[in-house]
Amino acid sequence: MLPVSKSGDRPPEDLTARARIRDAALAQFAARGYAGATLKSVAEAAGVSIGLVQHHFGTKDDLRRACDAYAADTLANLDNLGVTGGEIGDPDFLSRMFRQSPLVLRYVARLMVDGSPSAAAFFDSGAEAAEEFLSGTWPERFPPGSDRVRDAAAVMAAMHQAVVVLHGHLSRRMGADVLAPENTARIGLAMFDVYTSMAEFAASETGTAVRDAARAHQHGASAVRPAPGKDGPDDGRDR
Repeated sequence: MLPVSKSGDRPPEDLTARARIRDAALAQFAARGYAGATLKSVAEAAGVSIGLVQHHFGTKDDLRRACDAYAADTLANLDNLGVTGGEIGDPDFLSRMFRQSPLVLRYVARLMVDGSPSAAAFFDSGAEAAEEFLSGTWPERFPPGSDRVRDAAAVMAAMHQAVVVLHGHLSRRMGADVLAPENTARIGLAMFDVYTSMAEFAASETGTAVRDAARAHQHGASAVRPAPGKDGPDDGRDR
């Protein structure tokens, strides 16, 4: 799960002109992509003139950078979700989070698909937060700075961000807009069902056999890897 914009439960008249333009831009970029969105379409959606959009944000590139910065601030790290502070277990905290606007999530989903210059930064931010969470929670299993925590965090970030990127397919299969505030809890509950079931599978005899086979394959591949300085570079893996 990811935290989202805090302006979603406020009526449009409560927002400043700059905030209305920003939210309109988030929606336009999410729906049309960077290439399809225009300053005119943003201005019309915000109910302002193109001149006012340019006054506050300059060019379309400047407007996208402002949206990127806003989204980055909103999705700063897992602590925003209350994971490290413990608020994540508070029903009131979860209720407030699920009521937030889906604008930022839709915006991030589109820029990840479109290959925006900021896509890598968003992914890296999620992976870095996952590393901090894994190492902080299970330091012996995921030693800070190790290949193991790097790989696990990257996969964790990819899994969680894929839920956002593929929200259209999720909505089709689940029969509801999963990014709508009233439905976002379904993703989290489904994740817990999956993680709980997969933990049981991983601890089973079959799961142990699969893990052992994967490790054997990895060690076999490592054994035939060229020595550094000869036929190929060493990738520095420390497993």
